[in-house]
Amino acid sequence: MPLTFRKRIKIMPGLYINLGKTGVSVTTKVGPVSHTTGRRRSTTSVNLPGPLGYRKTRTKKTKEN
Repeated sequence: MPLTFRKRIKIMPGLYINLGKTGVSVTTKVGPVSHTTGRRRSTTSVNLPGPLGYRKTRTKKTKEN
């Protein structure tokens, strides 16, 4: 199993900078909803109590010419 590098830095409550081996992303979190924006994609997650309360949506970024 390969080793990976990840580091999360808390800027203020609800705002994080994520450092990884291949890039940097920014995460904002308000209650059960978090949104992460990176170089390649954007991810929104909702984590609610209960067995079916987790939802994750990923969106690829498009290149603008």
